[in-house]
Amino acid sequence: MKKYLKIFLLVVIAAIFIGTFMFLYAKSRPEKTEYNIIKPEIADLKRTTIATGKVEPRDEILIKPQISGIIDVVYKEAGQTIKKDEVIAKIKVIPELGQLNSAESRVRLAEINARQAEQEYERQKKLYERSLISKEEFERTEVSWLQAREERENATDNLEIVREGITQKTASYSNTMIRSTIDGLILDVPVKADNSVIMSNTFNDGTTIATVANMNDLIFKGNVDETEVGRIHENMPIKLTIGALQNISFEAILEYISPKAVEDNGANLFEIKAAVNMPDIVVIRSGYSANAEIVLAHANQVLSIPESSIEFKKRQCLCLPVNRLHQSTV
Repeated sequence: MKKYLKIFLLVVIAAIFIGTFMFLYAKSRPEKTEYNIIKPEIADLKRTTIATGKVEPRDEILIKPQISGIIDVVYKEAGQTIKKDEVIAKIKVIPELGQLNSAESRVRLAEINARQAEQEYERQKKLYERSLISKEEFERTEVSWLQAREERENATDNLEIVREGITQKTASYSNTMIRSTIDGLILDVPVKADNSVIMSNTFNDGTTIATVANMNDLIFKGNVDETEVGRIHENMPIKLTIGALQNISFEAILEYISPKAVEDNGANLFEIKAAVNMPDIVVIRSGYSANAEIVLAHANQVLSIPESSIEFKKRQCLCLPVNRLHQSTV
């Protein structure tokens, strides 16, 4: 029994030794070098850079009220087209008590003065008809009566403005009717009925009733690294691709390069803007993410080979013979 055990151990040791020897022998053999034959071709070459950004309207108009109050009715919503001077919302004025009392008092005084002036006018008219007073005296009385009547109408209109923000005479031109100042698309209506709004003035920006933009005039806004900004210039053509619109590219013209860099995660970036040429059949939404491909340099119809077939050593380009080109690390 012991004899068979010794033989088994010797066989195992021999197998381990032979396996180790074969493994080391295989590792010590030189690797076989494989060569790929590459044929130079005539091609157009270009060096490009990619700027990431988004497409948005050139101008977004914030529609703000010129009177404070509460939203009474909202006639429009985001996504609708709108014409210039079309009503977006209506504001209900909350009168200030002091102004309201003053306006009511003015109306009462104006009515008293108007009645008195009218009575005086009727008396003077009868006297004039009997030739008991001169024409000049009668005309002065008539003017006083007309002035008193005009003051009563003005006082009444002022009271309506304080109470409602509008008058019956100028209802269509009232500041309570919030209108669009341009033709375009409504991007946002951040207010709802019964929301309080503040008028726009020197000390306050006011409440935004709606955001309107002309979606036929779009621009691309993106950033370019400082290492490449020196190679671009205004009026350069740009090729845009929008992530939401696959397999579609658009043409654009670079029209602005920021003179000042903005630091982002340690890198200096310069903002660029490009006018986008959008076909009518494509619907673009404000804020779409986009990539702009800018050609920095190009060469047409030149002899070319893949860059991976070129090996750089000591800052010199070593171009291998055509029949022995192989892929290597650049």
